[in-house]
Amino acid sequence: MIIVMNRQTQEEKINKVINRLSELELECHISKGKNKIVIGVIGENKRHALEGLEALPYVEQIVPISKPFKLVSREFKEDDTQIAFGGKSSHVVKDSSLSGPVVGGNNFSLMAGPCAIENKENTLEIAQQVKQTGAQFLRGGAFKPRTSPYSFQGLGADGLKIMWEASQKTGLKIITEVMDPRQIELVSDYAHVLQIGARNMQNFELLKEAGNSNHPVLLKRGMSATIEEWLMAAEYILSKGNYKVMLCERGIRTFETATRNTLDLSAVALVKQLSHLPVIVDPSHGTGKWKLVPSMSKAALAAGADGLIIEVHSTPETALSDGSQSLTPANLEKLTNQLTELAPHFDKSFTIGSKTEEHI
Repeated sequence: MIIVMNRQTQEEKINKVINRLSELELECHISKGKNKIVIGVIGENKRHALEGLEALPYVEQIVPISKPFKLVSREFKEDDTQIAFGGKSSHVVKDSSLSGPVVGGNNFSLMAGPCAIENKENTLEIAQQVKQTGAQFLRGGAFKPRTSPYSFQGLGADGLKIMWEASQKTGLKIITEVMDPRQIELVSDYAHVLQIGARNMQNFELLKEAGNSNHPVLLKRGMSATIEEWLMAAEYILSKGNYKVMLCERGIRTFETATRNTLDLSAVALVKQLSHLPVIVDPSHGTGKWKLVPSMSKAALAAGADGLIIEVHSTPETALSDGSQSLTPANLEKLTNQLTELAPHFDKSFTIGSKTEEHI
């Protein structure tokens, strides 16, 4: 359930409510929106014990949350969550005086790079290229979950070091996959965002450790997951106090074989209604065909997505992983020019201003 309070309520009075919840052995999470303060209450249903709080003049109402996902829901947080990245730090946006990329709100973000980190020279080249086409984040796999144990599994820690060097030279923020709770500390030392892949969406121990890390997380939808299961997976992370979560629609498994997956853009529009978390779309894995990526990227913008994560390779024909779904830098530049023109029609801001940013 949630306790709704006036936005002007003093901190002392908020603490009084929190202390009462603590006495009842209930966990609480606070969301401060533009018009109200909401305290999400997690734990055994003690509705009757809480009724006395409604007598307090600064408590407007106590409302049960009907959905199984509590902290992820719009009921808990009405305003869109925005995640700001500055230097090595990140935080949920509380004001507009920010520097660095911001994911969520009216911003349309671009994450781009190779499926797998192959070597330093190739990675640095691609990083410079995607930077020039407007990306704010460099994506790439250092640890690769592959269907076949004989496929390229990634460079591991060496791949992380290569990505960090690329970040230092371009200013791009790093997003890369973590597959095991034991990897979180290592990956967090190099990456700005932890990606939890589709195969690990319901790896609950990994989700809990990602929540404990308080590091930004990109949570991909499982290949056969319902929307509710996807949001419940995100709930695991938020329940540990980490609200810096981005959801990623990357296509689901259906009976269709003409594309790699079925990109569910209706889920984007629906999740934006159900949840306050930013939603990113992966048209590369969603289709498996590079020629479909531009049209699906523009459709994602129209559906209300907060950004894209796209696979890019300077020579897709030689890529060690997923070359057939990777755009060339030239094709990415063409797409970003189109997105820049289209974004204002959907109340989004996407500019290629990162071309002129100073390198860190």
